[in-house]
Amino acid sequence: MAKLRIKYKKSAIGYAQDQKDTIAALGLSKLGSEVVHDDTPAIRGMVHKVRHLVEVEELD
Repeated sequence: MAKLRIKYKKSAIGYAQDQKDTIAALGLSKLGSEVVHDDTPAIRGMVHKVRHLVEVEELD
């Protein structure tokens, strides 16, 4: 299964609480932190919601 590397690039300060909760649910805590998740529709939806705060890279 493909993987996604998600990097927290921009602070969520000033954005809605649901976006902050989504960042936390992805496992991102500090700016610059990275996580690797399976490429599933649920993860894609979460990334889409906070796409302005994160950077995504597909891994093989």
